[in-house]
Amino acid sequence: MSYAVKEMFLTLQGEGLQAGMRAVFLRFAGCNLWSGREEDRATAECQFCDTDFVGMDGEGGGRFADADALADRAWAFWAQNLAEEGGIPLVVITGGEPMLQLDAPLVAALKARGFRIAIETNGTIPVIDGVDWICVSPKAGTTVVQRRGDELKMVWPQPGLDVRDIEGWDFGHWLVQPMDGVNADAARLAAIRFVLEHPRWRLSLQNHKMLGLR
Repeated sequence: MSYAVKEMFLTLQGEGLQAGMRAVFLRFAGCNLWSGREEDRATAECQFCDTDFVGMDGEGGGRFADADALADRAWAFWAQNLAEEGGIPLVVITGGEPMLQLDAPLVAALKARGFRIAIETNGTIPVIDGVDWICVSPKAGTTVVQRRGDELKMVWPQPGLDVRDIEGWDFGHWLVQPMDGVNADAARLAAIRFVLEHPRWRLSLQNHKMLGLR
C-alpha cells in the first residue's frame, strides 16, 4: 500500500517519558475522530486537537509508494547532522491517527533500518505487533480498545472522561498533559491540581512548544 504523510522531520521528542530524545517525527495524514476541517470541529468526536494533519503538504510530506520508500526517507532524516554514531534511531509515528496507515510492512521496513518505533495514538484502533513504545491519548466519548501500553497521556481537563475506568488499564506510566488553546492557563492549573490529588499520575508538558521546536 502507499502512505499519505503530512510531514516528517528530525527534531527532539517534545512530550512524555521520551521527551528530549533525538527522533524522526512522522505524522500521517488523516484521523478517524475529526476531518481536520474547522467547519467540522463542533461535531467531531475529538474537538480540541491542535494539530494540522490534513493533506501531504508539510515538510517531508507526500505520498510514498511503499514501505521501503517511506523507511528510506525516515532514515535520511535520521542521518542528518550526525557528529558521531551512537544510540538507537527513534521514529515517532503520529497523526491524526497513525493506526489508519501503520502496517506490518512499514514496521518491518523501519526495523530493517534499525529504528526503534514509538507511536502516539487515540487508542480506538488496536496497535499492531512490532511497535516498541505505545502512547495512548484517550478522548472522551470514544471507545478505546488499545488499553495497554507504555504510556497513557491524558489531555486535561476533558469533561466526560472516566478516570477511574482508565486507571484500570494496563500502562507503565500515567501522564496528565494540560490542554492547549485559549484556556491554556486554566488547564495548566487544573492538571497540576489533578496530579497533586492523584499521585499515580505525573505532569507532562509540551516542551517542544516552549523551546520553539516542532
